[in-house]
Amino acid sequence: MSAWQSISLWMDQLDEPLLARPALEQDAQVDVVIIGAGYTGLWTAYYLKRQAPELQIAIVEGQTAGFGASGRNGGWVMGNLLGEDRLLAGLSAESRRASFDLLHAIPDEVADVIEREAIACDFRKGGVLYCAARYPEQEVSQRRYLEMLYAQGLTEADYRWLSPEQLAQQIRIAKPYGGIYAPHVATIQPARLVRGLARTVERMGVKIYENSPVTDWQTGSVRTAKAQVRGRWVVPAVEGYGVTLPPLGRYQLPVQSLIVATEPLSAATWDEIGLSHGQAFGESSRQVTYGQRSADNRLVFGARGGYQFAGKLRHDFQLTSNEIELRRYLFSELFPQLKNVRITHAWGGNLGMSRHFKPHMLCDPSSGIALAGGYGGEGVGASNLAGRTLADLMLQRDTDLVRQPWVIPGGGLDNLRAWEPEPCRWLGYNAIIRSFVHEDKTLADPATAPWRRKLASRVAGFMEGFMQ
Repeated sequence: MSAWQSISLWMDQLDEPLLARPALEQDAQVDVVIIGAGYTGLWTAYYLKRQAPELQIAIVEGQTAGFGASGRNGGWVMGNLLGEDRLLAGLSAESRRASFDLLHAIPDEVADVIEREAIACDFRKGGVLYCAARYPEQEVSQRRYLEMLYAQGLTEADYRWLSPEQLAQQIRIAKPYGGIYAPHVATIQPARLVRGLARTVERMGVKIYENSPVTDWQTGSVRTAKAQVRGRWVVPAVEGYGVTLPPLGRYQLPVQSLIVATEPLSAATWDEIGLSHGQAFGESSRQVTYGQRSADNRLVFGARGGYQFAGKLRHDFQLTSNEIELRRYLFSELFPQLKNVRITHAWGGNLGMSRHFKPHMLCDPSSGIALAGGYGGEGVGASNLAGRTLADLMLQRDTDLVRQPWVIPGGGLDNLRAWEPEPCRWLGYNAIIRSFVHEDKTLADPATAPWRRKLASRVAGFMEGFMQ
């Protein structure tokens, strides 16, 4: 087995040899040089070549396509963008609705590409179930969230409340209080998508160099240990790996999310659980849980991971027993019949988090730099939006994509908000996570006094709002 196959369940399932493409050995001159063969880099290359086939494009990848978050994520293609409610708050009702429609169409755009390019990646648009489960406070928070969505002009066609009985028609959990259903989410086998995109852009004429870590980048040039590529445009499509390319680490901090996958479950077990149409699901605690039923009938389930001091990347994703058992505890709270199920895969990845949790897409013609990032764990779909947007910005196309509030069309890196220096980041992150863990433990215990429950939630809510 290739070492790359052990990255995740998704990479392990690939039915192709994971052999690296040739490394960058000689200097080259192109129109666009992209750093990173993950979703953002590949989508950007794809849409550039669709609109301007004459462009010469090179992608320089430190490992292999799918090594980073693109081959490790939970497999949700979301028609959303992190922090969209705050990003769109200042728009008129008409413009806000148009922006929501643009976001909601992301899964359909991905589906169109998958069909056009014949990429087999188990795409299923079954929507998402945000379950109010485990304790009654989740119902309160979910109903408030739904009211906020409706106040922004969204309707039941976008998000609708499900009673416990209605929820049970799609997913059967141990303590149902209801939940929200949204249709604008699909599930995929993410490694097959990223590997398929890599082959697609190669057929279109894009050159991909693998096993070529970038040692330096600047206006018009990307350098590795052996050679350099010069180009009119440089696109550092590295997201959570921005810390490896100063000064990007000031704006895109790596945080980790951790995932487990069970053995394939029997048809009888899935009859008890549901999820028969490719739905994604999560429960609405601040643990940020997410799951899906894989095409081969495994439960794939993840939750919030961690942050390392000074924004260091985590390289060892051999999860500890405690990390695995926390995720087992969370999914077995939903599905008690899985409490002792065998977990066959456990992994994690680094993702990018921007200050105030606001994604960004920017294009600076004066420096020739275009980048996107800060997806905050929602990058499978957001990267498609970013690739389309960066392509339009670089080609100076006046489209709806380039006029969105998350786009900085003529600005450089100095237009991004930098994170505070250490130890402020580390202390703040750990204080917030401790408040979330305390809240979850407090609310999950039905014997906890009402005043303690309220206090725990208020503290956690305050800490969450403080970082935004």
